[in-house]
Parts: sequence; C-alpha cells; structure tokens
Amino acid sequence: MKRFLLAAVLCSVAFAQDAGFRPLFNGKNLDGWEGDPRLWKVVDGVIEGSTEGVSLEHNSFLITKQSFSNFVLRAQMKLRNHNSGIQFRSRRLPDFVVAGYQMDAAEDNHWGNLYEEKGTRGIMVNTYKDIGSKVVKLKDWNDVEITCQGDHIQIKLNGTTTVDTHDSVSTSGIIALQLHRGPAMKAWFRNIAIKELN
Repeated sequence: MKRFLLAAVLCSVAFAQDAGFRPLFNGKNLDGWEGDPRLWKVVDGVIEGSTEGVSLEHNSFLITKQSFSNFVLRAQMKLRNHNSGIQFRSRRLPDFVVAGYQMDAAEDNHWGNLYEEKGTRGIMVNTYKDIGSKVVKLKDWNDVEITCQGDHIQIKLNGTTTVDTHDSVSTSGIIALQLHRGPAMKAWFRNIAIKELN
C-alpha cells in the first residue's frame, strides 16, 4: 500500500508540474468541487464515485465551483462498470445535475465520444468502434485530454485523438464528473489538471 501511495503521489506531482497546468483536485479532499456527499469521497489520493446503496433518480455529478472557457484539461479515469464521463463547458442545474458537452465513457462502449448531456443531440461524435475501442483500457486507468479553443473541441484518449470538431453552442462552463443512474456503479478520477488558454 505504501508503494502504491508513493507512486500515486509522484505521478500526481509530475502531472501537476507540467508547463502551465494547475491541479483541479488536490489529492486530499473535494475543495473546489460540489456534489452529493453520499456519492463522492477521496480514497488514497483518488476521487471515488459510487452509487452502491443509493438509488439515483437522475444522473449525478461532482461539479467544479469555477467555470472555464478556453483550456486543456487532463485527467485519468477508471470505470468499474456502467456509464460515466467528464463534462466540460457545461451548465449547472439544481440537485447536482448538469447539461452540456461530455467526454463519454461506458463499459465496452462510448469511450472517447462527444455526447450532449440533457440536450437534443445525444451522441455528437461517435468514433468508439473505429478509434476508442482500440486504445481504451477497460477497467484500468485511462488518460483523457480535452482541449477547447473557441469553437474547436478536441478529445484525446490515451494519446489518440477521438474527437476533432467545431461547435459553438457553449463556449464556457463548469467541469464535472458523472455517475449514471441505473445499476450500482463505481468510477475513479485522479490527476485532474487544467491549463487555461487565451
């Protein structure tokens, strides 16, 4: 366990010190974020989201208190089962619900796709079969990078571009982590850092 914690700390330090990036998660607590306290906690330097023992009426999110416009967002995420994702340039709604762009992730499906949560377009870009399925590490840690500059949106999964598109419906908003209603599920997030762009 000590070796695991040391490796996690060293990885997090190196990640956060990358030029121009600053951490959005301090590795200790959920300062700077808001979410249903029944669902989210920090374990060994990792954000753990779990719906075990909780029945959700709707998807629930851990949401940044700050909004962002143009940026490069980096994070690592792992999914035990079911459906999750990373929201960006999204709107906060009541009861820890959000609406907007999402880097989608679900069991053996959707990883790296661009989805519109609580919108009319659903899956906006679907490259999972041709790209995402070939690079995703199911039930293991995956590197996610989301770049937004003006109307240009790019998503990379484990270093491979899965989305490169233009859309101007939203140019600013919060970042959030998803737990999906349905079967009891778990998802983990770590090394979340952002570099804001002009």
